[in-house]
Amino acid sequence: MPVTVVRFNLVAPGAAPDALSARYRAAVEMACYADAHGIATVRTEEHHGAENDWLPSPLVFAGAVLGATRRIAVTVSAVIGPLHDPLRLAEDIAVLDLLSGGRLVTVAGIGYRPEEYAMFGVDRVRRGRIQDEPLETLPAAWAGEEFDYRGRRVRLTPRPYTRPHPPLPAGGSSKAAARRAARFGLPFFPSAHLQEPAAYDEERLAEYGTGGWTMMPAAGTPLLHLTEDPDRAWAEYGGRLLHEARTYASWQPDGIRSAVRSAATTVAELRAEGVYRILTPEQRLARGLDSLVLHPPAGGMPLEEGRRGLRLFAERVVSALGG
Repeated sequence: MPVTVVRFNLVAPGAAPDALSARYRAAVEMACYADAHGIATVRTEEHHGAENDWLPSPLVFAGAVLGATRRIAVTVSAVIGPLHDPLRLAEDIAVLDLLSGGRLVTVAGIGYRPEEYAMFGVDRVRRGRIQDEPLETLPAAWAGEEFDYRGRRVRLTPRPYTRPHPPLPAGGSSKAAARRAARFGLPFFPSAHLQEPAAYDEERLAEYGTGGWTMMPAAGTPLLHLTEDPDRAWAEYGGRLLHEARTYASWQPDGIRSAVRSAATTVAELRAEGVYRILTPEQRLARGLDSLVLHPPAGGMPLEEGRRGLRLFAERVVSALGG
């Protein structure tokens, strides 16, 4: 059965504070609905200083979702490790792991936007070396024993629920990211279906003799919106999807590979490209995708449109697949 995911980035270009608040609260309500209807995962991510209000605090959002649900997992893909204090990050994840009974997956990424590093006063050129510290610190902190940290002895309490520690895949799209995952014995989570870094990860695992494996995403992972009338939805909301797609693409320099990167410059190109897909439930069932990523309410589309799409996804796709 395909993996079922509901993705939230809370984009809302130009939204007033009351509308943005309603969008955040609605996202938690949608996550509760997804939890009650057999959807496997809520996915969210971290970006800072975006003009369209892209979610900057995924662990806070994850806490709201985990506290309101009972079964569904939350994947943060990814936390930008170099922008966080490692000990505080370890504490926050430990508390969320305890709160949820082990339903949080935190992908450790390094990001790529210069603006985000400048905002937090972190040297972007050194981000790979800086990332080594949280990847080493978090598992050590979660072990419950004293350990050396920046020249002093520290111990984190409480220990997380999950043993030996909460899931901490290392994200990325390069050989350097794969090597880092292997060196620390962590699962490697490529940002797209990439055979070369995955094979390199396997080679380095053998070299270092560490644990770990590759969590390869599905080859086709389009962002979905479901409706009874795709032509209407493209006409009404295609511009919103294009804005989101172009914003995301503008952040990604050459060499950054992502499953959701779009090259479209018009709504017609976006529709033909297939990174974003608006389908009927029956069209979705006929496509045979390995991973189903619903994206409500994408691009800042109206909340009720997002809710309708989620209901169609749960009641006519997930249920038909045996979820």
